[in-house]
Amino acid sequence: MGGTGLRKALGKKFDEELKFFRGWIDKPRAVGAIVPTSLVTARRMASVIDVNSGLPVLELGSGTGVITRAILAHGVKPENLWSIEYSPEFVRHLKLTLPAVNVIQGDAFDLDATLPSPGMKFDSIVSGVPLLNFPVARRVRYIEHLLDHIPTGRPIVQLTYGPLSPVPPRKGNYTVEHFHFIVRNIPPTQLWIYRRPQN
Repeated sequence: MGGTGLRKALGKKFDEELKFFRGWIDKPRAVGAIVPTSLVTARRMASVIDVNSGLPVLELGSGTGVITRAILAHGVKPENLWSIEYSPEFVRHLKLTLPAVNVIQGDAFDLDATLPSPGMKFDSIVSGVPLLNFPVARRVRYIEHLLDHIPTGRPIVQLTYGPLSPVPPRKGNYTVEHFHFIVRNIPPTQLWIYRRPQN
């Protein structure tokens, strides 16, 4: 990459981090970290998606779109990706930079009101929602409701900055699996997978 290209790339990265920081200042409960998710984390989260399933993918808590772009790079077509983001500023940024993705401003905790069709089904769900900012009972309801939107056995992948699963096991009809610990993220990130058990 030449000097001009490098400067543009660094400038874009700085602009995204500044947007993220402003979002965190405005709504610290809605934005879980001070800087966006690392590309390493984003790629690892996207790796759970089955691009050959014939179903769209749902991303929650899209932020500036780091994970969104990793999902696209994994092979998901933009028209098959639905991204829900709470912050209007981030939504404007996503619609400007990723216009072919189905970006919706709304509440990930109320999918029935946010999605265009309440019964929509997805291959998998990639969640960057800062669950540790919410009570445990609400986190459990969140996961249970999301699992109603994907086939039995398919994953929800959730990032968190705490050492334990943000949704405790044995609180509902789901399994909990530690997926990955990524040091190359600020702060270091744990990834967890939730599934509806196959009976």
